Amino acid sequence: MMSSIKGEHKGHAVLIPYPAQGHITPMLKFAKLLHSSGFQITFVNTEYNHRRLLKSRGYSSLHLLEDFIFEKFPDGLPPSDEDTTQDIPSLCASLAVNCSSPFKDLIRRLSSPVTVIVSDVYMGFTSEAAEQFKIPLVLFWTASSCGFMGYWHYRDLIERGLIPLKVESDLTNGYLETKLDWMVGVKNMRLKDLPTFMRTTDINDIVLNYVLRDFERIPKASAFIINTVKDIDLQILQTMSSILTMPVYPIGPLSLLTRKLPKSPLSSIGSNLWKEDMSCLEWLEGKDTSSVVYVNFGSVTVMTSRQMVEFAWGLAKSGRDFLWVIRPDLVRGDNAVLPQEFLTMTQGRRMLTSWCPQEEVLMHEAIGGFLTHGGWNSILESICGGVPMLCWPFFAEQQTNCRHVSCEWGIGMEIDEHVKRDDVERLIRELMSGEKGKEMKYKVVRLKEFAWRACEDGGSSLLEMESLVNDLIQLNN
Repeated sequence: MMSSIKGEHKGHAVLIPYPAQGHITPMLKFAKLLHSSGFQITFVNTEYNHRRLLKSRGYSSLHLLEDFIFEKFPDGLPPSDEDTTQDIPSLCASLAVNCSSPFKDLIRRLSSPVTVIVSDVYMGFTSEAAEQFKIPLVLFWTASSCGFMGYWHYRDLIERGLIPLKVESDLTNGYLETKLDWMVGVKNMRLKDLPTFMRTTDINDIVLNYVLRDFERIPKASAFIINTVKDIDLQILQTMSSILTMPVYPIGPLSLLTRKLPKSPLSSIGSNLWKEDMSCLEWLEGKDTSSVVYVNFGSVTVMTSRQMVEFAWGLAKSGRDFLWVIRPDLVRGDNAVLPQEFLTMTQGRRMLTSWCPQEEVLMHEAIGGFLTHGGWNSILESICGGVPMLCWPFFAEQQTNCRHVSCEWGIGMEIDEHVKRDDVERLIRELMSGEKGKEMKYKVVRLKEFAWRACEDGGSSLLEMESLVNDLIQLNN
């Protein structure tokens, strides 16, 4: 699977991620694996994210290989020079109605015939192109398996009358504590633990219906890929295999699988839409093992100024060294400004940056704990580094991930959404040196062993990847 390409291609794969950082990153890693297996690659971003990638990585980084090209198509939204994740409801509304035709046009104008479309589950319009041009469609679920099961049950929740919410106050009156003992595939779930797009009183809510529509299109696919490890997620994967009509391939963590690729021009093709600050790795050098708290709330999470200040003082009072990634757009509708007293108090034991190479950071021996939003890429990367977590979920399936991380795996704890500095301080101390923290560290190191083993020769993820490549070749025979 990992050999370099020689001679004729085994096929031409068009890959299209949902237009957000957390979807683009795993899709690009998968594209590299497919390329190393002999496929010609066309990687398709929206014009908005293509521009951001050029700004972040430079023109030459997207023009390194003749058989690994980047294409773009309009997302239907007004042009913008912003450098942030777009508004999700607006993006979903536009993708649903404006993107099928431009995507078909792109397929038509490609110089060589497309043999497979690998589409993010949330780019459902690709099924129309696959149908029209009779091209096999493979779906890629870039999020967690527990998150998938949460979305899968949305239709059941509607039929049972549990969603949409009856009144706005259901968000705060205890209704979200409703237990969902009947759900298959996941255990110990409450309404509040399900992906947040069901938290609406409107049955016509844009994102709720976007999810429902794209999930109804899943049966049109020939295969289903998920970025996880069989040994870590076995029970849920068995449930997914029983409800889906096509083969399911767990091929994660992709961050580890791509490390096996030989050095080539491909190695320098990156997916970060913000410029990475590499100096944080130098800052970590010389720090004691497991002594630093890493803080990063991902590419979409926003918070109020008050919440940011509460996190800041909790970190300061914990007494721990910390590396904190603060995106320019992290604070909702405002600049991210930290109190001068906080900066003075933490002088010499903190580093603040706007973006960083997270995989390398979480692999660094100095990192002892991760304060995270609980996005799936972050959780997987934390497992790969053997780092226990403190989760402050923001939206989508992050709540589901957080519940799974804390209740099923025991490798993390949750911070209440109404964040308070005393809680942050207490939980960081527990994470880094408490009894529960030590127990979580032991459990996450065990999962790390499963993850690394899966990506070694003879490991489950490597075998699944090889099986998938063979099946992709057969789809056109």
